[in-house]
Amino acid sequence: MNDTGTSGVFAREYDDLDAVVEVGFAGGRVIAVSFPGAVADDADTEHALLDRIGDYLRGDRETFGDIDTALTVPTDRRAVLDALDDVPYGESVSVSRLTRLAGLDDNEPEDLELVTSALRANPIPILIADHRVEGGPYATPGDVRATLRRLEDI
Repeated sequence: MNDTGTSGVFAREYDDLDAVVEVGFAGGRVIAVSFPGAVADDADTEHALLDRIGDYLRGDRETFGDIDTALTVPTDRRAVLDALDDVPYGESVSVSRLTRLAGLDDNEPEDLELVTSALRANPIPILIADHRVEGGPYATPGDVRATLRRLEDI
């Protein structure tokens, strides 16, 4: 998806999710996804990514792999989020398994803490699907997470 130069906040309420999804862009890259209580007055409700999220919520097996993102997280957390991004639609992993997928040791408390802190701080949930991790923590709110897990049969 080419959004060269797109900047701003885009948001839409989704009945299928019973929530608002807000997406922040800078320089054509997604920098944030959040779930505010309402669509902000200054948010644009029309964007192709919002359409794709709607399709995903209606059952399309969307992967969002072609979306340009700009993760502003430390390198070690980035490795965790990159590993999570490789978990396919409809599959889930434990925190321990994600730790190993990120090249870390799931027997090391510091490595497990790194993984849980990366999950908690995930700046772009839905695009990097933390709802696919069993036993979180999560950046995705609980009710939204439950809906996404049901949608993907996990």
